[in-house]
Amino acid sequence: MPDATLVARNRRSLPELIVMLATLTATIAFSIDGMLPALPQIAADLSPDAVNRAQLVLTSFVLGMGLGTIIAGPISDAIGRKLTINIGIAIYMVGAFVAVHAQSLEALLAARVLQGIGAAGPRITVMALIRDLFAGREMAKVTSFIMMIFILVPAVAPSVGSLIISAFDWRGVFWAFILFGFVGVSWLNLRQPETLAPENRRPISVAKLTAAAREVFAHYEVRIYIITITLGFGQMFALLSSAQQLYATHGVTDTFPLWFAGGALMAGTGSIFNARYVMTLGMRKIVKASYIMQICVSTVMLILVLAGFTDGAAGFPLIFIYTVTVFWMAGVTFGNLNALALEHMGHIAGTAATIVTAISTVGAVLIAAPVGLAFNGTALPIVIATLICSTLAWFLIRKTQEI
Repeated sequence: MPDATLVARNRRSLPELIVMLATLTATIAFSIDGMLPALPQIAADLSPDAVNRAQLVLTSFVLGMGLGTIIAGPISDAIGRKLTINIGIAIYMVGAFVAVHAQSLEALLAARVLQGIGAAGPRITVMALIRDLFAGREMAKVTSFIMMIFILVPAVAPSVGSLIISAFDWRGVFWAFILFGFVGVSWLNLRQPETLAPENRRPISVAKLTAAAREVFAHYEVRIYIITITLGFGQMFALLSSAQQLYATHGVTDTFPLWFAGGALMAGTGSIFNARYVMTLGMRKIVKASYIMQICVSTVMLILVLAGFTDGAAGFPLIFIYTVTVFWMAGVTFGNLNALALEHMGHIAGTAATIVTAISTVGAVLIAAPVGLAFNGTALPIVIATLICSTLAWFLIRKTQEI
């Protein structure tokens, strides 16, 4: 259970805690969604003969996060949450600086992997920090509040990215990443006490990491949640990677940031819904219902795509509504699934969060990258991938128990 003194100390400023942690985790959303308007320029400058490869700017960042996650959790369990976040943001900023000066797509992808490794620090450690303070449905509720704020970043990031690109070209976006990271880490250091007491820290050792990993994998339901999170991330990142191209093929180019913002805000109601009802309905019931909804929507969408109803500019409203449903599902499920996965792992929250997030993130890249590269000017690859992932996730979540 969370330490009562730490909980009491932070609950007095719970709104600030939520906004601050949302800002740190939003570094990830900004680093992905802020790049969407830059993809055409990056493709033209660095990969003119294979424009689909520009999507790898997104998935390479996600891959870096997965790799960084492997070490971020154990480090946070050993040296504390704040120092781990500081180190992570520093690496993230260095990666952004390298990206500014990249002269080839390969160099840019390498810089993005480095950025992702650094972003794993705040991503994984914020979850462990929340687990230090909260548990069970209360943790899910706090996570949902963070997601409500977090969702505003994808809403505005493409518009902000477009403004920066119009003034400084696509390299200027990386200077914005550096500034954003600096603001978040400065706020943390000025206002947030350390949540992991020295006596509760676990020195890094191969033996202890192996023991913790065995404990995580030995728990049947945690294994189920890891696979389910992987499927959820995979279908979301697959859509995100292709969103700019998909909208463009349906006549939406200059107004893409505005449509994306509107869709993100609409999808954000999923987190609001979850925060409102998770305490009464329970995490598992909400997740299961969300996947059933997505299976039905994706089945209908597959029929519409095959019948040609989504072709051209006239089909864009259907494409837009569909993307909103996928992102809405993410807002409803991710906070719950992470809380469920960590519920039995409070004593090794950092390491457990590392294992859960590393596997699910790298696994998501293995799903998303091929789907993104298979983009053929229609929504067919995305719809098929979403239908398959949601069906498997629904099947798996039925094998777990409500908390």
